[in-house]
Amino acid sequence: MTSKELLYVQDAIGHEKFMKTCSSQTAKQLTDGKLSSYIAELGNTHNELFNKFLNLL
Repeated sequence: MTSKELLYVQDAIGHEKFMKTCSSQTAKQLTDGKLSSYIAELGNTHNELFNKFLNLL
């Protein structure tokens, strides 16, 4: 993996970590059950992407 590719993966990991954290916190704060469930699903998706990027290292 080139240094440029490594920087891209590190950047993507940071973005996915931010998105999964935001999704989790937002889902807990919402009072609408359907919306909260949808945001929690998005958080799970970002968690999966985070793990996939992490496995590249």
